[in-house]
Amino acid sequence: MPDCFTGGFVQTNGYLIETPDGGHVLIDAPMGISQWLAERNVRPQALLLTHQHYDHVEDAAAVAGMGVRIYAWSPYSQDLTLESMVRNWGMPIQVTEYAVDELLEGRDSLEIGGLRLELAHVPGHSPDSVTFYRPESGELFGGDTLFEGSIGRADLPGGNMAQLVDGIRAKLFVLPESTRVFPGHGPVTTIGAERAENPYVGD
Repeated sequence: MPDCFTGGFVQTNGYLIETPDGGHVLIDAPMGISQWLAERNVRPQALLLTHQHYDHVEDAAAVAGMGVRIYAWSPYSQDLTLESMVRNWGMPIQVTEYAVDELLEGRDSLEIGGLRLELAHVPGHSPDSVTFYRPESGELFGGDTLFEGSIGRADLPGGNMAQLVDGIRAKLFVLPESTRVFPGHGPVTTIGAERAENPYVGD
């Protein structure tokens, strides 16, 4: 079971997974997670970004400063972080620029420290949205694609509701019903529950 940290203006989840070799992989970097890691004396082997909206990357530069490599579907850009748009809304957001060390575009799997993850590109919330599925434990780290009873918003730049719904049905709902979904916001759910009950994409 991964450890979860929740932080930032919109209560974003970040997850810390122990790898088979005794290390750790971090998924997403909401504000405050670098301090949370420091308090636990943990330096992950990698930071995997489900997408690069500001609330998932506010601490990415700080985590990278710990000597952690960043993996993401696309290179860093302010178009993806939405930083300028959110500041125009009146939110005092400041994303420190970081570099993506490993691009995931075009890949369907990843292995770090003996941890094997299957990748699925599921755009529609953000053009660079990617999910990470751990088949050995039946865990899906879905970012802002699929939530308990909901899905990611598609009205932000680069969003597309039909694309998101189609991607969830084609790439996530094919996973076993028992798969636990660890989302970017809110509580854990399962593929079976969302297939049966989610009003946006359920069967």
